[in-house]
Amino acid sequence: MALAHLRLRTVSSLFKETQNRWIFAVARANQSSSSSSQHDHPRILITGGLGQLGTGLASMLRDKYGRDNVILSDIIRPTKAVKEAGPYLFADILDFKCLQEMVVNYRIDWLVHFSALLSAVGEQNVPLAIRVNIEGLHNVMELAKQYRLRLFVPSTIGAFGPESPRNPTPNLCIQRPKTIYGVSKVHGELLGEYYNQRFGLDFRCLRFPGVISSDTSPGGGTTDYAVQIFHDALKTGKFQCYLKPDTRLPMMYISDALRSLCEFMALPPEDLKQRTYNVTAMSFTPEEIVQSVRRHVPDLQVSYAPDSRQQIAESWPEVFDDSEARAEWNWAPQYDIDGMVDLMIERCRNQLK
Repeated sequence: MALAHLRLRTVSSLFKETQNRWIFAVARANQSSSSSSQHDHPRILITGGLGQLGTGLASMLRDKYGRDNVILSDIIRPTKAVKEAGPYLFADILDFKCLQEMVVNYRIDWLVHFSALLSAVGEQNVPLAIRVNIEGLHNVMELAKQYRLRLFVPSTIGAFGPESPRNPTPNLCIQRPKTIYGVSKVHGELLGEYYNQRFGLDFRCLRFPGVISSDTSPGGGTTDYAVQIFHDALKTGKFQCYLKPDTRLPMMYISDALRSLCEFMALPPEDLKQRTYNVTAMSFTPEEIVQSVRRHVPDLQVSYAPDSRQQIAESWPEVFDDSEARAEWNWAPQYDIDGMVDLMIERCRNQLK
């Protein structure tokens, strides 16, 4: 009886294991078919969606592909407006099984991976930055490979270092960044390109400059002074900058950044000559943006008190060369410094009413 019972349990276990493998295989086949069909409305998951770029990107993609086809996710409790705008899910990028269930259950085709600790914040907690920026990346990279997803991972001017040519910084050159944020981004670029060559993963990456937006509060990043100045100018008429007045950095208005991402993701894989591109719109110094803001706030008082972010800024590009993106997929920004300042002043004033 004991032997018969053991055999029965063994058969039962084998049946369950076979059944689970069959279910997984069907799910994987369906996912592969969904991705390979390149239908008109891809289902898109955005991680780290409540950061600077996520909600704006979700809105832009929903306008193009449909409200329910774009799923925003983060570990932060969303506002009522975020919940009403479209699907939102809790997603911890360090939890592989959680992400896997989302990809399968929601039949995801594209994955936009925004979750990361930024430059100055990452320097304050390096172990956490390694977990979020590197281990989290490994999770989404493996999921994208396993389910044949189109994967976008943003990079940054912070992926370059003082040994890189700074004016201009070309698409391909020595990098060697000096922050954990930059190191993690170079790791992501190289790993994504390896997965593309080794496994055929449809990996895509844009190196963004400082991104300027009125939609989110400054987060303490090295380029965030170019957002803080608008809030301080309109609220108090005084602005203290943590960078020297002549510190030049590449910048971009948020609508240009989001549009570049949408255009890049929509390209057929065969149209891409490479997987990582520089994109930018302008380069300016604190002194130059102050002069532009003073067209609207003539009495703005400005002081300079450089802190630890000055050293980071001095290791980054001054002017970004995005000629390859312009030549190979017709990238072109819409906003220069004065156009960006005019729009930021208008929007920040409306927010203060």
